[in-house]
Amino acid sequence: AARRAMDRGADLRGYFVWSLMDNFEWSFGYSKRFGIVYVDYESQTRTPKDSARWYSDLIRTRRIPDPDGKA
Repeated sequence: AARRAMDRGADLRGYFVWSLMDNFEWSFGYSKRFGIVYVDYESQTRTPKDSARWYSDLIRTRRIPDPDGKA
């Protein structure tokens, strides 16, 4: 959506990995998983999800992939 907005002329200068859905996470406690990093509650091991790698690439390349997944 951000890429499409930029293609249409939006002056997008920043993006935060947060959404309205994060508010709903609080009501689920530990029963549902959200976020860009998977946390093993028992060991506290953190494993980046595919979305974390996507976001890391976005920051590194400063390019938003188009809707078809191309850079």
